[in-house]
Amino acid sequence: MAETLKKGSRVTGAAREKLAADLKKKYDSGASIRALAEETGRSYGFVHRMLSESGVILRGRGGATRGKGKVTAAAGS
Repeated sequence: MAETLKKGSRVTGAAREKLAADLKKKYDSGASIRALAEETGRSYGFVHRMLSESGVILRGRGGATRGKGKVTAAAGS
């Protein structure tokens, strides 16, 4: 993926759709935006925009959470 793209080059058409799908899959698997930016040689803002365009629901700051267990424990107290 990143090997075929020149750093700073414009990504359009099918290449953009493929990149967006790859980024979405990796982000949904737990990769951070910063890690994806470093891996692809793109900026944080570029990766963030690609994910947003792909309809990804972005995680809050602090990375992946442990799920609902934390919330229900607090509610039960």
